[in-house]
Amino acid sequence: MRITDIRAAGLRGATPKGGWARELDPDDNVHTLVAVHTDEGVVGIGSVFSSEALVRAALETLRPLAVRADPREPDRVSQILHEHTFWLGRGGAVTHAVSGIDIALWDILGQVTGLPVSTLLGGRYRERVRPYASVLMDDPPVLKDDLARLVALGFTAFKIGWGAFGRVGDAVDEEIVRAARETVGPDALLAVDAGGSDAFWARGLSWAVRTSDMLAGYDVAWFEEALRPDDVEGFVSLRSRSRVPISGGEVLTRRQDFHRFLTAGAFDLVQPDTTKGGGLSESRRVAWLAGEYGVGFVPHGWNTAVGLAADLHLAAALPGTELVEYKTGSAYIDELAAGGFALDADGLLPVPSSPGLGVRLDADALERYAPGHSLFSDAGPR
Repeated sequence: MRITDIRAAGLRGATPKGGWARELDPDDNVHTLVAVHTDEGVVGIGSVFSSEALVRAALETLRPLAVRADPREPDRVSQILHEHTFWLGRGGAVTHAVSGIDIALWDILGQVTGLPVSTLLGGRYRERVRPYASVLMDDPPVLKDDLARLVALGFTAFKIGWGAFGRVGDAVDEEIVRAARETVGPDALLAVDAGGSDAFWARGLSWAVRTSDMLAGYDVAWFEEALRPDDVEGFVSLRSRSRVPISGGEVLTRRQDFHRFLTAGAFDLVQPDTTKGGGLSESRRVAWLAGEYGVGFVPHGWNTAVGLAADLHLAAALPGTELVEYKTGSAYIDELAAGGFALDADGLLPVPSSPGLGVRLDADALERYAPGHSLFSDAGPR
């Protein structure tokens, strides 16, 4: 079996807000699906947290390296793509595109072996994973309404992030967290994401330490992205002084980036994004590395249905990872997968058990959010 082509299709029309200083509109494109085709008609799908323009540009370099390779060797093929593109975007747009290709290759391997990706990654430690509902912060009354609706849907874990937090004042920060805790109740998992990877993030170590003390009073599970994403020394100092676990890493790529933070002792919890950081192959390596340092691992997932499926398989195949991020209210998750995702009575998501990723894209939704795409046919742009 050989790879014959790789195609891309950007998603538009229902892009959720990102909380960024330069806020997203529904027609902005920040998620792109990729499809890897083979000479035996098997097609694997992947997802990239990046724009279609950047993914297509990267594919001009990556496609010639991948065509004719055996798609049943995802780790080897992805490593070849990394090794031959160091000078062209190491850790940037090229690495992001490799992420989607890698996910698609694992999907192909699962289809041809008849096994779910999680089994191929090493075995399933669990059949269900606890999703935490990922919600942008808003004014307390609005935030409480949003969280109450999610509690009613059966979620038992939540993360609130970005919005006004760290951007107005300490009193506002605490008011938001208090409202969230009152709404979800004392037993729910509640995490807080400052969004330090936002443009021109201005808050420094003293604010982060002071805020971590406040968060400890509300039994917050972790404090995410409290500092700018490259501030290794700041995170080390914050972790040593914080009464809540410190997490980060969603914008880091490749195991080498995470190695710097892990060896320095910067995080209690690492959160690579499988659709940016190198795919399932690289996320698994980061998870293994984190385990050697006694650091927890939860994948970042501001995601699509394909990315969520990949994260579910990854979590199932890691002994200590019992959580995945679930971007609530996103059509790219809720509508794009045929049949969708549904919480069970315990507020957990079943890990797909059919071959590959176990996700089939809804044709109508795909045409709605990627009109004229050619992921599976020769019609339209490649």
